[in-house]
Amino acid sequence: MKVLVTGSSGHLGEALVRTLQSTSHEVVGLDIVASRFTSAVGSILDRSYVKRCMEGVDAVLHTASLHKPHVITHSRQDFVDVNITGTLNLLEEAASAGVYSFVFTSTTSAFGAALTLPAGAPAAWITEDVTPVPKNIYGVTKTAAEDLCELFHRDHGLACLVLRTSRFFPEEDDCAAIQEAYDDRNVKANEYLYRRVDLEDVVSAHVLALERAPSIGFGCYIISATSPFLPEDLSDLRVNAPLVVTRRVPGYEAEYARRGWKMFPSIDRVYVNEKARRDLGWKPRYDFEYVLRNLRSNQECRSPLAITVGSKGYHNEKSVDGR
Repeated sequence: MKVLVTGSSGHLGEALVRTLQSTSHEVVGLDIVASRFTSAVGSILDRSYVKRCMEGVDAVLHTASLHKPHVITHSRQDFVDVNITGTLNLLEEAASAGVYSFVFTSTTSAFGAALTLPAGAPAAWITEDVTPVPKNIYGVTKTAAEDLCELFHRDHGLACLVLRTSRFFPEEDDCAAIQEAYDDRNVKANEYLYRRVDLEDVVSAHVLALERAPSIGFGCYIISATSPFLPEDLSDLRVNAPLVVTRRVPGYEAEYARRGWKMFPSIDRVYVNEKARRDLGWKPRYDFEYVLRNLRSNQECRSPLAITVGSKGYHNEKSVDGR
């Protein structure tokens, strides 16, 4: 199978190319930035170039995007151009070329203001049934691109799956207050409870989506580490998260105390990956209990793939919000 990976010089794009190159698939990496993992240097805004890159392609993994940190460095028009027009170009040419599987990388940031809770409300249980309420141009353009994917499935029969990924980047948190109050490794360990996923698990979800798209047709999936929390925990999570973590992951306190770490006092949402595990056969390996086991034995908590790819520096600029 010939697979086109857009954004191949980026964080997820590189990880996908690295992984697919070790299989029998032929991989074309497309990016505006040259790298070892990009065989086609060009822009997804160039429709004629996209058409040439799509020749003979069986499947597309579309990761190229302007990201949330770019909100303060790029114009709203830039976001529309890259995230909407670029996606449209790829969908048009994929449909024309007879591509049978198109996977679009979206984001849990698309939920936006749906995660803003009134005082006294329980934490939000976020499944694919929650309607996104984008709170910035990034979210607007990602949800619009998702809608384009559904449109092309409906009108052209193009099998399209949307993967809304939670946090997997290695850079420090974009909230200054969090940076000041917590060690960065502490923050990331906490986030595996409700809003983080390892890069290797993100890649495995994309590969499975590539395979399952023709039989599913269209679908949207949350890609986040499996949380130990249950719906009955939501009220307590909002007011006393450490109590709930002790209930669901007994013994975590000793390891945290040994390191001088602390749990967040409140958790406001839980991303639920049940649909992706069921429909895609996805089996994420890296969760809070995995992290805790490795902390106890002083081993690396990240996957080998995440370590190899490292940081791309997308988050050097502070974002306009902490979502």
